[in-house]
Order: sequence, then C-alpha cells, then structure tokens
Amino acid sequence: MGRSQSLPRGGDPRFGPDADDSGCPILHVDMDAFFASVEVRRRPELRGRPVVVGGLGPRGVVSSASYEARRYGVRSAMPIMRARALCPDAVYLPPDFTQYTAASRAVMQIFRDFTPLVEPLSLDEAFLDVAGARRLFGPPAAIARLIRERVAAEQGLTCSVGVAPSKFVAKLGSTRAKPDGLLVVPAGRVLEFLHPLPVAALWGVGERAAEALRRLGLNTIGDLAEAPLGMLRRAVGEASATHLHELAWGRDPRRVSPEHVEKSIGAEVTFDADVADSLEIRRALLALAEKVGARLRRAGQVGRTVSLKVRLTDFRTVNRSRTLAVPTDTAREVFDTVWALYTALDPGDRIRLVGVRVEGLAGAAGAPRQLTLGAPERGWREAEAAADAAAARFGRSVIGPASLLGGRDVRRNENPRRP
Repeated sequence: MGRSQSLPRGGDPRFGPDADDSGCPILHVDMDAFFASVEVRRRPELRGRPVVVGGLGPRGVVSSASYEARRYGVRSAMPIMRARALCPDAVYLPPDFTQYTAASRAVMQIFRDFTPLVEPLSLDEAFLDVAGARRLFGPPAAIARLIRERVAAEQGLTCSVGVAPSKFVAKLGSTRAKPDGLLVVPAGRVLEFLHPLPVAALWGVGERAAEALRRLGLNTIGDLAEAPLGMLRRAVGEASATHLHELAWGRDPRRVSPEHVEKSIGAEVTFDADVADSLEIRRALLALAEKVGARLRRAGQVGRTVSLKVRLTDFRTVNRSRTLAVPTDTAREVFDTVWALYTALDPGDRIRLVGVRVEGLAGAAGAPRQLTLGAPERGWREAEAAADAAAARFGRSVIGPASLLGGRDVRRNENPRRP
C-alpha cells in the first residue's frame, strides 16, 4: 500500500491517442468548459481571456469557467464572490441556457451521426458505443478523432474523449485527456491505468468517504483493489464495498443506454395567485421534489441533473440546474438541490410558477451511489421507498413531503418562531 499516485499522462504512449484501441468500443465525450466556451464562441473578442459563467449576485455560484480562469483557481460550484476574489479581471457573464441547450443538441446530433447508441449524461457529456460503427468509420480512436474534428469545425467548440472497454474507464480517460485531448485505455492495460489513481477517482466516492478510506491506508485504487472485502464493508457498507471492489478491478458491465436519450422526469405548479412568501415557495418545492422522486423510483431510474424552473409575475422564465456527482432518485436530495438553486437565484419578485425536473436519466440498477461517511446502509432512499409502498396501499395523500424529508426540520424551517 501507499504506492505512487502519479497519473498516466496524455503523452504516455501506453495511453495516448495512438494506443491499441481494439476491445475499446466505449467513448466518453466531454465538452471543454462548455458554457464558457459557448459564450466565447458568441463573443470572439473574449478568446484568450478568463471567462466565468454563473449567478452574478452575492449568492451566485460558478457554473463554468474557461481554462484561462481555472489557472487562477476558479472552479465550477465555487461561490461567485470567491471567484471574483481569485480572478477579479475575468469577464463574468450570466448563464444563457437557451444557447447552451441549442449547442448541446447540435453536438449530440454529431454523435448520433456516428452511432445510434448515444447516452447523454448532461448537456455537455455523453457515452457512445461505437462497436457497430467500425465498418463505416474505422476503429474507435479514429471515430473519436472524427468526432472531435466535426465538433470543432461545425460548432467552434472543443471536446475531450476517453476511449476504453467500459463506461467507467472511458469517463476517467476523458477527464485525464482534458482539455481538448484524446486518451485511449487499451483493454489489456486497464489495471495499469486504474491502480495508480487516487481512491477519490472511483465513482461514488466523495471527499469524506475518500478520507475514511485513506485513514485505512487505502490511498490508491490499487490499494483498494487489494484490500480485504471485510475491511471495505466496515468502512463503506456491504453494497458499496462490492461496487467499489468491482470498479477497482476494472469491471463495469453497464451498457450504453440510448433509450434514455433526452428524457426527464419533472413536475410543476402554477400558484392561484402570485407568491412572494419564500415559505410557501419552499413548501411547493418540497411537494414537487417528493412527486419527482416517487416517479423516478416508480420508473426504476435515477438522474444526475436537477433543474429548477421559476416563472415571475411578468412571465419571464428563469431556469437553473446543477449536475450531481452521482445520480439520485431521492426526494431529499432533489429538494436540497433545487432549494439551493432557488436561494442562490434570489429572484426578488413575485412568483407565478415553480417547477422541478431531473434529467440525465439512467437505470437505477447498478448506478453508483454517493458514499457518506458514517451514514447507515439503509437510509433516505429506503425510507422513501417505504413511503411509496404505503402510498400505493393507502393513497399518496397520507404521505406528505414533510414526512419524507424529515418533518421536524421542515417545520422548523417553515416557522421562524419555532426553536
């Protein structure tokens, strides 16, 4: 244990763009600094300058930062005030989701020109299975090059591509290829690529879980792969231990699922009268999150992107979204995310309508779960599933969102006079 954590670099011939791609049918394509890049495309005079897209108010957060801004330490999800302190000379722009959605559709269509097996994860990334495209377009790495060339020529944007035997490894490959790169992980070198990486690179391992694993001396994926399963079970629980052990050995049998392309699950409510009371809006978002969570579980799906829709009294509509580290189907996490989006938005006007939507759907079976240090193996998802069963038997009206999301906390937040 404690082996080197040095990562394979893009220039390493073992994993470079010219490495052996036989047995590597999966591509993960990730657009580079997508929102910021779309803005630079619209305003060529910004090219080469640090550009930050996000909420511009004091509670705003960074949605996207150009690589010039990242050199100053600016990152997605960072408070905008922190970004301004790090890079005061950057160009700060509000997000324009109409433009980003249009660009995303154009990019996804390029992907589908090569293969029908495209699984979008969000506006700016997707998995592709190109096994059936070889006869027309050549081997996987050649297809990746063609995709990158077309995206650059037709959309004026750059992307990074990982080519690998599985989805998990392909996604790690595209991350390592950034920005504007291509990395192939040969089927025979998967463990050589994986095992030096830090444990935090594993799907479902957050900062706190990674710290718990490091305290056990499990610093790299290779350390975790060689650890006894009993040790992992004590650290992260039975189900997560098995999941992480399989990934650590490069085993990820999930297929690219195009049937979920451009699908989402959502709900919205229009108030009888325009609302300015944040407590009433909070209650509405609670109810919508509960409805969306129940629909996700009923459909056997999870999603990575949580979206908030707000229509103001003058009919202006504002949309905000956040992509989670791992997919979810729990009302609690959906609500926490949309409430954070709403408070950051701080519309300062009366509200006609609010909506909640979860996008980037995938099958719940085998989806990675976020590991929380000290959390029981059976938690919010199981509680909400039990509520689903009760609702199926007695009616949804007997199960309110406050009961699903922690009634005591909700009441405390909704009544400022309550201690």
